[in-house]
Amino acid sequence: MRLLLVSDLHYTLPQLDWVVGQAEGFDLVVLAGDHLDIASTVPLDAQTVVILRYLELMAERTAVVASSGNHDLTERDGHGEKAAPWLAAARSVGVAVDGDSVEVGGALVTVCPWWDGPVQREALEGQLARDDERGGRPWVWVYHWPPSESPTTWTGRRFYGDADLRDWIDAYRPDVVLAGHVHEPPFKPEGSWADRIGDTWVFNAGRQIGGVPAHVVVDLTEGTAVWWSLLGDEQLSLADAAFTRTVFD
Repeated sequence: MRLLLVSDLHYTLPQLDWVVGQAEGFDLVVLAGDHLDIASTVPLDAQTVVILRYLELMAERTAVVASSGNHDLTERDGHGEKAAPWLAAARSVGVAVDGDSVEVGGALVTVCPWWDGPVQREALEGQLARDDERGGRPWVWVYHWPPSESPTTWTGRRFYGDADLRDWIDAYRPDVVLAGHVHEPPFKPEGSWADRIGDTWVFNAGRQIGGVPAHVVVDLTEGTAVWWSLLGDEQLSLADAAFTRTVFD
C-alpha cells in the first residue's frame, strides 16, 4: 500500500487542490487534522462545507481518511467536550473519519479523534484496544498530535508532544503513526519528519507555505518513506532500526 500524508492544511485551498490532483496516484490519502483555520476571515460553518466538498473530490479518486485536529472542534458534545461533528458527514461519501477503523491495502487504519476530555479519551482507548486484535495486519494510526519525547515534536525551542500517545504506542506497538499539529519539526535542527519508537514509525510532514503542502509518502509494500518540502526531499527504509537525518542549514 502506498499512502500520502498531509496535515495542518488550515483551509489553504491551493494545497487542497494539489491533494485532489495527486489522490489517484495513491492507495490512501491521509489528512491528519486541522482542516479548518480558526484565524481565517471565512466563517467556520462555511469552511466546513468547502472542506467536505474537497474530501468528496478526493474520495472519488481513492480511499481517504481524515482525523480531527484542535482547529476542527466547532461544537461541544453531550458531555461538554469539544468535538468536530461536522466531519462525520464525510462518511456519506466514503471517507473514514474520527472513530472509524478501515482496512486499506491489507493494512488496518485506525482514525483517532482529537479528544478534549475524559469521555472522549476513554472512547479512544477502547477503539485502540479493539483494533489491537488486528490478526497480523500492518496497523496504521492517524492521530493529529505526535508523541512526547520525539524529534517529530521539536518546535525549535522545546519538545511539544502528547504523552498519552506515547503511552499508547508503548502499549500497543502500531507499525505506523501519521501525525501533524506541530508545524516546525522537519525544518528545525534537532527536529525531524520521522522517528522510530520501538517497532513504531512516527511521521509528521510539518507545514509550509505555497501551493504544495509538505508531505510524506509511505510505501508499506516497498518498505520506504519519503518526505518532500520546499527544502528538498529525504528518504528512509522502514527496515532501519532508527532514522538519522541530514539537518538542513
